[in-house]
Order: sequence, then C-alpha cells, then structure tokens
Amino acid sequence: MSGAQGGAGRYNGAAVAVHIDTTRRGAAWPRQREALAAPAVAVVTLIVAAIATHAAGVRFRDPDNVAAKYVVIMVVAVVGLVLLDVAIRAGRRDRTWRPSRAAMREIRRARWTPSRLIAAGGGLLSFYLAYLGFRNLKGALPFLRPELTDARLAHADRDLFLGHDPATLLHSLLGTGVAAHVLAAVYAAFIVFLPLSLAVALVFSSRLSTSLFFATAMSLNWLIGIGSYYLLPSLGPAYANPLEFADLPYTEATRLQAMLLSDRAGFVRDPDSGIPQAIAAFASLHIAMSFTALAMTYLLGLGGRVKAVLWAWLGLTTVATVYLGWHYAIDDLAGVVIGVLSLAIAQRLTGYDVRAARRAPST
Repeated sequence: MSGAQGGAGRYNGAAVAVHIDTTRRGAAWPRQREALAAPAVAVVTLIVAAIATHAAGVRFRDPDNVAAKYVVIMVVAVVGLVLLDVAIRAGRRDRTWRPSRAAMREIRRARWTPSRLIAAGGGLLSFYLAYLGFRNLKGALPFLRPELTDARLAHADRDLFLGHDPATLLHSLLGTGVAAHVLAAVYAAFIVFLPLSLAVALVFSSRLSTSLFFATAMSLNWLIGIGSYYLLPSLGPAYANPLEFADLPYTEATRLQAMLLSDRAGFVRDPDSGIPQAIAAFASLHIAMSFTALAMTYLLGLGGRVKAVLWAWLGLTTVATVYLGWHYAIDDLAGVVIGVLSLAIAQRLTGYDVRAARRAPST
C-alpha cells in the first residue's frame, strides 16, 4: 500500500469513526431532550411563580403541603404500579398468572433500569413542581390582576348560545336533583383521574419516550393554563352570579366552592396567614388535561374502548364544569386550545416522533 493509499485509508477510517460517533450522539440527544423537557417546564413555572409572588408581596409556599402530599402518594402508587407491570409482563412471558421470582427479577432488571426509573421519576416530580408553581401563581392573581372579566365571559357565553345562558339551559334540561350529585361526583373525581392517567402512562407505556412526552404536555397545561388566568382573570359563574345556582342541592361541589371562597377572602385580607386563594375560571384545566389524555389515544392509535371511555369522561366533565358553575362554556373551549398547544409544544421540546411510536413494538 502506498503512502497516499494508507493516508486515504486512515482518513476514511477516521471519517467513518466520526460518522458513527455523530450518529450515536444524534440518537442519544432526543432521549436527553425527552428526559429534560418536563423538568425544564417545571423550572420555568417555578421561576415565574417566584417572580410573581415577590411582585405581589406574598410568600412562595406549598399550601397545606398539598404538592408534597401528592408527590408522596404518587410515589407509593407508582411503586405499586411498577410491581404490577413487572408481574404482568413476567406472567405473559411464562404464560401463567403466577410468574416465578426469577422471571419477575429478569423483567425488572431489563425494563426498569436505573436510567428509566430516574427519567420516569423526573417526569412525575416535574409535573408536581409545575403544579406548585401554578398554585403560587394562582394565589398571586388577585393582587397582580385585580380586575375581573366575568361580565365579558358571560356575555360571550350568551352569544354562543343565542342569547341563553348555558348553565340555565343545562339546569332546565337535566334538572337540579340527581344530576347535580352525579356531575359533582364526576368533577371531584378529576383529582383521581389526573394523577392516575400520568402514573399509568409513566409505568405501562411501551416506550419511555411516550411517557415523557405525556408528562411534558401535562406539565405545560399548568404553565399555559395559569397564563390564561392572567390574560382574563375571572371567578366563574358560581361566584359572579350565585343566584343562578341557588336551586342546586348541597353537593361536594357546593361545599368546595364555599370553602374556596372563604379561603380567598381570608387570603386577600391577610396573605401571610391565609391559605393562598385558588379561584380562577378562564380557562378550564379540567378540560385541557382531559383533552390532552384523549388526544394521546389518537396519537398512539390506541383501541376504541379506551377512546370511548375518555370521550365519555371529557363529555361529562364539560357538562359538569358549566352545570355546577365552575366555568363558562367559553372556558371549556379555551381548555381544548390549551390541550392542543400543550401537545404541540411538548412535541417540539421532546422531539417526540408519533409515527415512530406507533410503529415501535411493545417492550
């Protein structure tokens, strides 16, 4: 081999090595993006909350340790779900409902590696850190944006419904008896649905990237949602026009509404000792997050039964928010927009490839 040929060979070899290294780094980078996207959203939300609470002259805090309690509960739940996931996969492999310990140990080591546990745990923690920032931003709202837009939102609702109030129409159509209790139960069940949907995605999804994409989108709901509250600060129909809901029976919803109103009054009067207020109408995050979960079923091409259940959930939640006076109908439409934005931004942040996720085999 001549010197020139040897040099060319060494050059080509180096080029191949560089190409392989670049490919590896390129392949690793999307996973890094996926793992860091939700934490980045949480950090931004916390920074904005710190700035806002300082500007409002109120303390940044975890009201009644709610976020901390949720994290503890969710960690325990996720550990249980991980064990269930391992047992199910080991059972499928051994074709028995009582898999051996060796099979479960092998599945656990192969699927729940330290890197996967850290990434999934980071997605879960980020969601609740974003919620912590959201709650503090919500508390500062009456001090930074004291003017209310309920009259404008109520007017927009009447325009949408040809001069009629949508809550009054629902009361006439569904009555103010059993329907109130059923819809109040649906609305209250959101606090179970929300963490459960995230936990299920983090644990049972066949691809970790799917879990992290969903966690990022759900975290973005908190950030974009609080932005909508500052854009159009409002209390909601039940507070702005309580006589319209006076015929509803006492339910968990009315109890919660009274408690939140009392908390708001105490907090505005004495921010240092009061519980940070949590009343805001525009837009509905119940709808935003429910829509985000529903949209995921279509992005991943999941079965019709799952879609039907989530469609029913979204429909009942939409009716409940208006019927009980938590939100204006236009708030629910805005919630859908927030869900779409959250998914779109999450896709950009994580680099998530929906088509690849559909083609990927289950693991």
